[in-house]
Amino acid sequence: MQAQPDIEASLATLDRALTGAVAAAEASVVRVARQRGAGTGIAWTDTLIVTSNYHTPDDPVIGVPAGADVVERPGRVLGRDPGTDVALIAVDGGGLAPIARRTGGLAPGQLVFALARPGRAIRASLRGLGVIGPAVRTPAGGRVDQYLETDRALARGFGGGPLVDLAGQLIGMNTRTLIGGSDLAVPVETLARIVGALETHGRIARGYLGVGVQPAAIPVAVSDGRGRGALVVSLDDGGPAAAAGVLVGDVLIAIDGAAITGPDELRLGLYDRAGATIAIDLVRGGVRTTLAATVGTRP
Repeated sequence: MQAQPDIEASLATLDRALTGAVAAAEASVVRVARQRGAGTGIAWTDTLIVTSNYHTPDDPVIGVPAGADVVERPGRVLGRDPGTDVALIAVDGGGLAPIARRTGGLAPGQLVFALARPGRAIRASLRGLGVIGPAVRTPAGGRVDQYLETDRALARGFGGGPLVDLAGQLIGMNTRTLIGGSDLAVPVETLARIVGALETHGRIARGYLGVGVQPAAIPVAVSDGRGRGALVVSLDDGGPAAAAGVLVGDVLIAIDGAAITGPDELRLGLYDRAGATIAIDLVRGGVRTTLAATVGTRP
């Protein structure tokens, strides 16, 4: 006889948790006018928002929550990173409500909300964390510190908005365009790293070795079984590779253990590593060797 009241009490508790999560975060969810329609942004500080780089103009109009309505303010893009689909926008007048952030402790199946404000009202989409994976390099060359995919597709207008837990804390920024066919969330750790670089430099410094390469077949025995590498056909005088001792005719096969089989892998491997010291595995005259190099910044 007690089961029905217990169920009702549990449902009421769940209902309060769900609505509470939206209420805790909605003041931090802003509208971003874009080239086609509108999207969503997240108040990162009291003057800055992060949003999807895709379709965001240089001078967007930002709809800042004000009670049941929004107040439109001018915004200015401070920097962009297509590699992680992040744009950083300064909002005139400040006074934004920075969202609370969460790092770690996530698990597949966890209930989360995608939030959006493509109009004036908040929109909420309850979903589950479908896939949680390790760090991944995106097709555009960026690195996300954790692969976060929810269990169903995002509706239009949700790109650039927050994915929050049931306490209303930010888990990541929703993106529909970063990896084809996947609706992901760029995790808080990645956002913090990208925001810091964009606020300071306006861009992500691109790694540079100063080599021209082309794909090459090499003996399997000296290439960890891959049989391919990146043949060095030119070197920039005084560039990082030349300074490290790389020679024309060397075949690059790995950077810090990650396979290099041609120009694309080399570009992606260097994308956001400017200033880092790396180990270059290469084959020279049929003999494998390793050199240390400091990655430069692409001019």
